Amino acid sequence: MITFKQQRLIWTNPWIFIACGFGIGTLPVMPGTYATLASVLLYLGLAQLSLPYYLLSLLILNMAGIWLCEKANKAFGTEDHPAAVWDEIASFPIVMISIPTTWYFIVIGILLFRFFDILKPGPIGWIDKKVHGGFGVMLDDIVAALFSLIILKILTSIF
Repeated sequence: MITFKQQRLIWTNPWIFIACGFGIGTLPVMPGTYATLASVLLYLGLAQLSLPYYLLSLLILNMAGIWLCEKANKAFGTEDHPAAVWDEIASFPIVMISIPTTWYFIVIGILLFRFFDILKPGPIGWIDKKVHGGFGVMLDDIVAALFSLIILKILTSIF
């Protein structure tokens, strides 16, 4: 639930607005899933780049995410507020590194990423509980994305 004060911060502070996915985080249900869906547009834009520029872009997005998520969560007085969805936005393109831009691999990538991000099995759950601050917020999503990427790579090699 987003309080009135948090709503005001999201819509008046440009950094928190970005951390909250340009307002996506204010959606009352499943903001992380909607942020992941919005991140598909980011992925499609990044997919036009060469691999080194794609990877550099991911590094910049995720490094910025550490700062953005830290800033938003401090302002909200929380560890990992559901409205701060930059972690999903910046991490989903990791799932799609060197994956063909076909609709079915994108859908599989979304499903895998949301599975790992929501259920947090194994080391993802450990990271979520033990690593704090903006780094922790980003790291559990990055690891979820890497797990998803590994499975997606296996699937693309088979099909």
